[in-house]
Amino acid sequence: MSISPPAETTSLPNKWMVLATVMFGTFMSTLDSSIVNIALPTIRRELNAGDRVEWIVLCYLLTTTSTLLIMGKLSDWVGRRRLYITGFGVFVLGSLLCGLAWSLWSLVAFRVVQGLGASMIFAIGPAIISDAFAPRERGKALGLMGTVVAAGASTGPVVGGLLLGKFGWTSIFFVNVPIGLLAIWRAWLVLPKSTRVEQKRFDLLGAGLFLLGVVSLLTGLDFGSEPRYGWDSTVVISLLTVGALLLLFFLIWEKRVREPMLQLSLFRVKPYTSAILAAFCGFIASGANLFVIPFFLQQLLGLPPETAGLVLLAGPLTLSVVAPIGGYLSDKIETRWLSTTGLLITACGYFAFSFLNSTWDWKEVVWRSALISLGFGLFQSPNSSTALNAAPLAQRGIASSIIAFMRNLGLVTGIALAAAVWYSTRNRYALANGVTPEAAPAQLLGMHYAYLVMAGLVLIGAVISFTRGKISASAADSVQVKQGPRLSKPPR
Repeated sequence: MSISPPAETTSLPNKWMVLATVMFGTFMSTLDSSIVNIALPTIRRELNAGDRVEWIVLCYLLTTTSTLLIMGKLSDWVGRRRLYITGFGVFVLGSLLCGLAWSLWSLVAFRVVQGLGASMIFAIGPAIISDAFAPRERGKALGLMGTVVAAGASTGPVVGGLLLGKFGWTSIFFVNVPIGLLAIWRAWLVLPKSTRVEQKRFDLLGAGLFLLGVVSLLTGLDFGSEPRYGWDSTVVISLLTVGALLLLFFLIWEKRVREPMLQLSLFRVKPYTSAILAAFCGFIASGANLFVIPFFLQQLLGLPPETAGLVLLAGPLTLSVVAPIGGYLSDKIETRWLSTTGLLITACGYFAFSFLNSTWDWKEVVWRSALISLGFGLFQSPNSSTALNAAPLAQRGIASSIIAFMRNLGLVTGIALAAAVWYSTRNRYALANGVTPEAAPAQLLGMHYAYLVMAGLVLIGAVISFTRGKISASAADSVQVKQGPRLSKPPR
């Protein structure tokens, strides 16, 4: 293995153009993730999809999450610029095919293609930014990326509603084609050639074990939270068991193979491991909140969907303002203190939500959502910056993809966890008090415990964040990767 790293103590001359190009791609991918949900009722009706319409979202999520590590490894192997541009091409092709879909299952198949392209974009974007900026500026750059993610998530439902009303559901896919072609052109002109790690072969068996293991595990988590299956279902138990075993075999194989897809030595770098574990706890809580809060607003507060959507904008809008501030502060304040403080604020927001009541008005939800996003904005960018600074240059692509993978896995796990806590608590209450599970007291009690669990998870993340090791300001810059399989680790 050989690599010729650039002089990373200084930023690239066109770093802001690189950042703008990657931000454009991230915005487009995030927008597409949120824009489809609002069209699901229309697609369900026009394609006669029934409850199977969920596969339009599920297949995209499964594809993206299960291939993130593979794309990160490929980026180290073939070069980040090449794979990023390829990812955009695949994403645009998938979008075009989705707009031309003639049935539910053709749309599902084309969403898989789209998900492969999105996986390349999500996995490699932070690594490209990390290559372009010196360590002392990465927090600021990643903070701006956090703003774009929040903007894409909040803009998606609004743009989707406008396109859906005027041009039909196919327009939400067709709109990606001209925008994507523009993004490819800009990336081709702006993105610098990246370093490549020369390897003799790709770990196909490891990639296959990881892919099948993650797909099985995530499908089991998704099915387990659905009433038609349940956690005691043979299908769910089988999927979870197979997924866990395949991922265990993956780890065993990676320790034995000469040229692994994932260098497990990366997790010996404590600042990196602590950062991704803290992020995992935070994103589990985020996924749980995203699952519960729409039901609270519409079923218990009786808000119409349009009003509920506006109320839910409080979180992304706050995050879009705070994320760049958090990134800027991360270049000035030690990450351990900033990230931990952010998670403690977020935990307070979830704890405040645990007092939810059917007599609340929309303002009670807005300030709590803003408090959660305030804390998470202070946490997310500094945490990601620290993780990438701690990762050796030769493994930065895979390190970046692991961060994205933990985010997606956390969101899916959070949905499953929230459903399990909420449904089991409300069902026990209903049985003990002779009411239906849909009764307001039963629903409120289930949501109450779900938010307490969220607060607890974020507190665990805060402890992990606080106990992370220290790295020097330019840890990753000093990495020298020489001939042979052994990589030097950044100092703690």
